[in-house]
Amino acid sequence: MHDDLTFVEQVQRDLQDVRWPGPEEIRAQARRRSQRRIVAATAVLALAGVAGVAVAAPRQSPSTNAPAAAPTRGEITADALLQPADLAQPVGVQLGESGLGEPVRLEDMLGYCRTSQALPEGWQISRWSRSQTLLREHPPGVQEDRRVLVMQDLFRLTPEAATQVFSSLDDLVAPCAEWLSVGPILTAGGTRTAEALHRWSVAQRGFAGDDAAILRDSLTAPRDVQTGQPLADDPSPILLAVVRVGDTVSVLRLGYESTEAELMQLAVVAAARMCAAANPPC
Repeated sequence: MHDDLTFVEQVQRDLQDVRWPGPEEIRAQARRRSQRRIVAATAVLALAGVAGVAVAAPRQSPSTNAPAAAPTRGEITADALLQPADLAQPVGVQLGESGLGEPVRLEDMLGYCRTSQALPEGWQISRWSRSQTLLREHPPGVQEDRRVLVMQDLFRLTPEAATQVFSSLDDLVAPCAEWLSVGPILTAGGTRTAEALHRWSVAQRGFAGDDAAILRDSLTAPRDVQTGQPLADDPSPILLAVVRVGDTVSVLRLGYESTEAELMQLAVVAAARMCAAANPPC
């Protein structure tokens, strides 16, 4: 496949200077993720009437009865993402975005841990990407960040970069196996300077797709650096799943009150969906 821009790529680049409201606000509240630049228009879809996109089958060669080689897939279609029916809980809102040349950002806190030690973030750069956030309905009294059911980023990379995401995982998290973060925290009594100990690790491997891993940050409750008193309850671990199928890599994060087993189970479903985008095809 040539790297010449397709028509879709050119349109997306023409839209780079347009900023659209989307899931950044939700993501910032759910995992304090950095805002990213949206490079393609995205629709907020009510579930009624949402349909998948079919992938065209390879055509027969006009000069032979033998099947033609499967075409190399480029842009990632929406049917390669998790669908609302894949989730155990009903989905009320589906947010999405797509982009070009995005970093495969596993977790902002992990990247900050590395840069605070004068190390590069270590993210691979994708060619195409498609992301989504699936939300439950917003009943009265439910905090905004607790509406998040799942966040998914799906990337297409070069084959070498896709495999490098997994071969470099241990080296990526090693400097953050025990990392003390210090910074401001907002409490009922005002802003305090707090510290928390982060312990990043690769918890599971090889449970889905061509490769897969669970990354876990087991962190302590933030404590006031002056008094040593805890400023919040012990937090749940930060969990994310990384899955590779061919040249595609997906990063999955579940919302609050979810387990590692649930994340692994959903990663298996995501790997099956990724076959709609992967090179070589499944």
